[in-house]
Amino acid sequence: MPALNPAFADIVELLTAVPDGDEAAVAAVRRRDAELTKPAGSLGRLEELVEFLARWQHRQTPRLENPMVTIFAGNHGVAEQGVSAFPQEVTAQMVANFTNGGAAISQICGLHEINLRVFELALELPTGDITEEAALEDQMCAATIAYGMEAVAGKPDIIGLGEMGIGNTTIAAAIFAALYGGTGADWAGRGTGVDDAGYARKVDAIDKALALHQDGLDHPLSILARLGGREVAAMLGALIAARHQKVPVVIDGYVATAAAAIAHAVNPEAIDHCLFAHVTSEGAHARVLEHMGKAPLLDLGMRLGEGTGAALGVVLAKTALHLHTNMATFDSASVSRRLD
Repeated sequence: MPALNPAFADIVELLTAVPDGDEAAVAAVRRRDAELTKPAGSLGRLEELVEFLARWQHRQTPRLENPMVTIFAGNHGVAEQGVSAFPQEVTAQMVANFTNGGAAISQICGLHEINLRVFELALELPTGDITEEAALEDQMCAATIAYGMEAVAGKPDIIGLGEMGIGNTTIAAAIFAALYGGTGADWAGRGTGVDDAGYARKVDAIDKALALHQDGLDHPLSILARLGGREVAAMLGALIAARHQKVPVVIDGYVATAAAAIAHAVNPEAIDHCLFAHVTSEGAHARVLEHMGKAPLLDLGMRLGEGTGAALGVVLAKTALHLHTNMATFDSASVSRRLD
């Protein structure tokens, strides 16, 4: 079994030596929640969201003054195998659409005052076609993970992670197959809406990639380099940096979950600071979440990607915190408490 490339040593260390959450901050949130004018637990997971913010921001009074959604965009050599209903140039065209305000994610972020950042990852240089070669050399994969860490440089107090990349549901499915076993048919979905012939090509591409790289899929980071994409590597980097900078993370859909799955495979505790915004209608996303023991916030039948689900998760977090901060207490509203 080949040894893990030393280029990944620092990444493994950062995923292994993760800071704990702040349980004193959670206790403070619970004390205030007990004073609010509502039955205990009546806001369900909205109450848990405020506790989550407090735990991972390490703040007894959580704040969401600089919420952010970050989109990483990359291109994939495997797209040449006809695995998508759209050509590769759509990646760059959609990036322009994001920045011009015309995309769904642009509209959600604009409406709810969420900062939107878009990172282009060498769109003119697709990754290697995973049916013929590794997606990325190990050193390039490690460097892209490090680049993704820059996503928290703007000091967000919560960050949603999303992506854009024609062909990237194929590479996500390949990653899940390598991590959890099975074939392309077990993990592939329709992605951008491929027809039956396109779906068959997608499944075949995944199976070819698994066979080609079978001797190099012995570590989660090796799986990422052999089968993944720049946007998945960068999202992993953002996820890692967020944990160490005390920034809660909201994961988008099927492809963004692949980055979290790599982290989880190295150390399950490495994604404790991550919320999973929604379960998509793509492939076996629900099964991936089950593998990681995570429950999504929403199930809206969405499969758009581009951070749309993550943005809605941030909206829920903002709503939960607004309620926690601004609701009256029993004493301030002169409302009688329950009888014990």
